[in-house]
Amino acid sequence: MALPKWERKTRVFLCVFGLFLSVYALHVELSRESNPDYRAMCDLGESVSCSKVFTSRWGRGFGLVQFFVAADNPLNQPNSVLGIIFYTLQMGLGLSLSKKAAMFLVFFSWVSVAGSLYLASILAFVLGDFCIVCVSTYIVNFALLFTNIKRRRAIEGVKEKAG
Repeated sequence: MALPKWERKTRVFLCVFGLFLSVYALHVELSRESNPDYRAMCDLGESVSCSKVFTSRWGRGFGLVQFFVAADNPLNQPNSVLGIIFYTLQMGLGLSLSKKAAMFLVFFSWVSVAGSLYLASILAFVLGDFCIVCVSTYIVNFALLFTNIKRRRAIEGVKEKAG
């Protein structure tokens, strides 16, 4: 298979880094919910506070799920849980060399980039905050999209040549 040589290492790095950021975000959110005085390492000031962002209404279900179910409904999960699922899926699907897996990787990456753009606009224009963990996940999501598009093109090119 003629995948780009850098693809596997890049995917592993991005997914592990994304998982780390998501687990840390979940830790911060749960710590802050159980102790309102908790101060995370990423809380650098009044307008640079990740815990403020994670515990806002947009920190769960993108701030949208609560319109369909109660705020405490199990479907209204922290965005970080969705991130953990996303990066795990990216890692797992990345093991497959099928065209279908490559298509799903690109599709899920576009969804994550759309979510990142939405949350970045909430961060900047609604919350007026800067969240280093959030912005880092947006960068990881854009990098995974680029990686997945390159992968899909390589897999489709090889499959067409073989077919």
